[in-house]
Amino acid sequence: MPNDPGRLESMLRRIRELGFRITPQRLAVLKFLAEGGGHPGAEEIHASVKADFPTTTLATVYKTLAVLKAVGQVLEIEFSGDHNRYDGKRIEPHPHLICIKCGRIMDSDCESLASMTEKLASRTGFKIVSHRLDFFGVCPRCQKER
Repeated sequence: MPNDPGRLESMLRRIRELGFRITPQRLAVLKFLAEGGGHPGAEEIHASVKADFPTTTLATVYKTLAVLKAVGQVLEIEFSGDHNRYDGKRIEPHPHLICIKCGRIMDSDCESLASMTEKLASRTGFKIVSHRLDFFGVCPRCQKER
């Protein structure tokens, strides 16, 4: 997915609107999520930020992720028994392809998911506020390594 030059600005604007401070470490976390690729875990984000800000703690990263999640600026992909991963580029719920060998997560564009959500809401009377759809398999890279 190409970088969205306005993504970082929209994250900053939303956090400021709600009165949260923008520290250099917090800004580094936001930049990593807005401009980086993939679906990093907190530890990966911490390692990247720590390279420029050596005193940054993992707690700072988790606090920043909690703020971003609370203001709807990051999508948290939760795993039981494993570390959660985060998507700062596509914050709306969307399907993921997850490799059971290496743990890689890829985004999937599934246009029919929006219509399916609307149909489910219409047929059941549910007010759907979020959804999650994950597909588990073996990624092309891991298939080649077999």
